[in-house]
Amino acid sequence: MDLLAKLEGIAERHARMKSLGVDAVGVVNDKILSPTRALIGGRETILAGTNNYMGITFDADCIAAGQKALAEFGTGTTGSRIANGSFALHRELELEFARFLDRKHCIIFTTGYQANLGMMSGLAGPRDTIYLDADSHSSIYDGCTLSGAKLVRFRHNDAVDLDKRLSRGEEDGGGKLVVLEGIYSMMGDRAPLADFVEVKKKHGFQLLVDEAHSFGVLGPHGRGLADEAGLEKDVDFVVGTFSKSVGAIGGFGAGDHPYFEYLRYAMRPYMFTASSSPASIATSIAAIRKLAAEPQRRKKLAENSARLFSGFRALGLELGCDEVSPVVAVRCPDEPSTIAMWNALLKAGVYVNIALPPGTPNKLCLLRCSVSAAHSEAEIDRIIELFGAVVAQGHGKKVVNG
Repeated sequence: MDLLAKLEGIAERHARMKSLGVDAVGVVNDKILSPTRALIGGRETILAGTNNYMGITFDADCIAAGQKALAEFGTGTTGSRIANGSFALHRELELEFARFLDRKHCIIFTTGYQANLGMMSGLAGPRDTIYLDADSHSSIYDGCTLSGAKLVRFRHNDAVDLDKRLSRGEEDGGGKLVVLEGIYSMMGDRAPLADFVEVKKKHGFQLLVDEAHSFGVLGPHGRGLADEAGLEKDVDFVVGTFSKSVGAIGGFGAGDHPYFEYLRYAMRPYMFTASSSPASIATSIAAIRKLAAEPQRRKKLAENSARLFSGFRALGLELGCDEVSPVVAVRCPDEPSTIAMWNALLKAGVYVNIALPPGTPNKLCLLRCSVSAAHSEAEIDRIIELFGAVVAQGHGKKVVNG
């Protein structure tokens, strides 16, 4: 009955979405035209919610690398690396990532979600405690559950609250792992890493940073928040995904611990999942080399992010956070108006993410944009124009055709 009730609630929300236009979670891209354009419902649409931060998905060298691997290695690996062994490409990508991250060890996963499942469950067990930012991604929560460790949540981005909770747990046995995110995916804010490092010096825990939305984006080398803050040596483990800046599918975990490689035999999501396809791995290798060789992509992304952020601010929109980020979230008053405005934006020619409770912090309703280095200034300005016509008015009725 509980399962049926849950499904009934989901069905009611979908019906409500359809009554106001398009089902927001059932959008079909009829054809992808570029990193920033697609045909949706027969209409050319600006893509402003894809997390394609580096705009690398149509890079000619990356496509050629994937095609070559497809021809040479076939369509798939047909099993896990523990059972079937690794392809040379898997090891090549791990070495490439380790070099890029300036870490001694790297393990790649089939998806970013599995990277968090694997790392949390591999690093901690039932005798340990994981201290988790309350706004953490669901994959982090699920990884903590899989680990069997005691879970303690602290207030979002609040190092003082973490300090208090660690002090209360001083008598607990086992190890302590603290998990943060570089850029939080819903609101676009960063963890105040320096504050948490000070708490680490006091309590001596292991620190993991999920750089999923900050990898390739932040720092002089593009390695993420720890790179930007100059605190990489204070971070024990990093996790991330290929589906954002790398423009592929997969995930990674990296660190310098001498036993890091043995995590392969302690992570069920790694051990019992078929490894990534050769084409995806080869594409990722080419993409990482691009990110290392072309820092201008990060510069362009920063410029585009600032342009959209400033434009929304000028419209008087209430944003998710007060700092420029490639994730620019707009707070909306309630679910019906958010759905209506999302539909109006799509009809006007721009696709953004709609984010509703329970998948958002503090039960917020959001229209979430993710900026790409591939967006032109004209596309950014068009997104601002449409948000001005639709969202700044507080409803979805006034639409600028275009």
